[in-house]
Amino acid sequence: MIPSLIHTVLPLTSRKRNMREALRTYDRTMDDFLRETQQLLEDPLDTARLQQISAGLQAQFAPKLQASDICMLPSYNHKLPTGLEKGTYLALDVGGSTFRIALVELNGKQPGAKNMRIVNMKSFKIDEKVRQRRGTDFFDWMAEKIEIALAEAPPQKVDNMDSFPMGLSWSFPIEQTSSRSGNLLDMGKGFHATDGVLGQDLSKLIMAPCRKRNLPVHMDSIVNDSSATLLSRAYEDPSTRFAVILGTGFNISVHLPVSSLASTKYKGYPRKWLDEATHVLVNTECSMFGKNVFPTTRWDDQLNATHMRPDFQPFEHMISGRYLGEIVRLIIVEAVRTAGLFSGEIPAKMNEPYSLDTGTIAAMEMDGSKHLTNATALLQSKHPLSKLPSYNDIQFVRQISQLISHRAAGFLATGIHALWVLRTTAEGLTPASAGRMSIGCNGSVIEKYPLFKELCQEHLNELAIASGAESGSIKLEIAVESAIFGAAVSVCSLEGQ
Repeated sequence: MIPSLIHTVLPLTSRKRNMREALRTYDRTMDDFLRETQQLLEDPLDTARLQQISAGLQAQFAPKLQASDICMLPSYNHKLPTGLEKGTYLALDVGGSTFRIALVELNGKQPGAKNMRIVNMKSFKIDEKVRQRRGTDFFDWMAEKIEIALAEAPPQKVDNMDSFPMGLSWSFPIEQTSSRSGNLLDMGKGFHATDGVLGQDLSKLIMAPCRKRNLPVHMDSIVNDSSATLLSRAYEDPSTRFAVILGTGFNISVHLPVSSLASTKYKGYPRKWLDEATHVLVNTECSMFGKNVFPTTRWDDQLNATHMRPDFQPFEHMISGRYLGEIVRLIIVEAVRTAGLFSGEIPAKMNEPYSLDTGTIAAMEMDGSKHLTNATALLQSKHPLSKLPSYNDIQFVRQISQLISHRAAGFLATGIHALWVLRTTAEGLTPASAGRMSIGCNGSVIEKYPLFKELCQEHLNELAIASGAESGSIKLEIAVESAIFGAAVSVCSLEGQ
């Protein structure tokens, strides 16, 4: 695997000088480097080792279920859908760069009809100009777009409704005060919508301009993206109890007995809710766990040490799309300097933190061509070298990427397993008697990264068997359009509450 040191015809003296420099600079071969990296990244993936990591995570979960205001957070959603609910709802999805409004039809398992159907959807770009809108101006903009979406919806759907129940999937922090309301917290990401209205009720901020426009809508539910994913998948598969979000960021939502969390976690909840609820959707903020539990490499430690918030989200650092490319980049930079990758030349911009996108390494992994021409062209377009990288260079990058993504899939499976054990115990079950459980999955890494979901499922199967359950008893299922469908399902789940 040692790449050719000389790709161009040079005078003999120059060639000899380059050879001497290479021999003096590179104190190990690419093969040696790859072997060491492989061992560091694959050793923790033994099932027995993953069980130990799972036990370590469970020990970290326990105190946070009792006291924490940043993780293991109960929502106001305590009912899962039956899948038989029917109705037409307006679903809103506010993300960092897009505002989507959809008319969603839930058909309740009617023969010959899709369970969930988007009747009409409009997408509006949230550009810098929109982010600059201050306070009520931003919510006026939202109401204007809702009016446009309703005007373009099929007339027979709109004319039959006095008022559309709305569900909102809000991808920003709020202090939830009920299933239908929450106090606005700082949105970050360059948004000015909170200026002058921070701490005000999000539902009222949206509804005020809607009423001014006489729009036939009312806010019935506000959910975060992980809860939306769980609810949307549960509507189609009643065995759903978890949701995993794994894209740029990472989170897991879990359906747990109310008694799993300390009573102090429900401070301010209405008596009616406390009397009725047996279970609750919990936002675990799982990204924050794993410090001193996951075995780290020198590259993980380097990433953490240079991070703006070291140790804040150790789990996310090892598995999310924000960081997979960065870990690969750190390994590449070391391989160039110490083992002669790319003939000792650092590709353009690759010295810059976070310059290697996870999408780039995913695409390089997907290249099935004999000579890896697509992967070579992609790397050269994103991070050009003065001379074309060799086949061995590209193959090395692909192998490193595969090792990093496989480790991430194994660690995600371990986090899921730890929460599965927690839930199984809380329900008074054993792994053998727990039955089949489905997990709704959403996000670019788990949906699109080559073989990621399949590798994670393999590790889940092995961990389930090792715990005394059957293979396949914990099943990963993609939840398509989960923010939109989940916003609609959250409304139908709350009706009657």
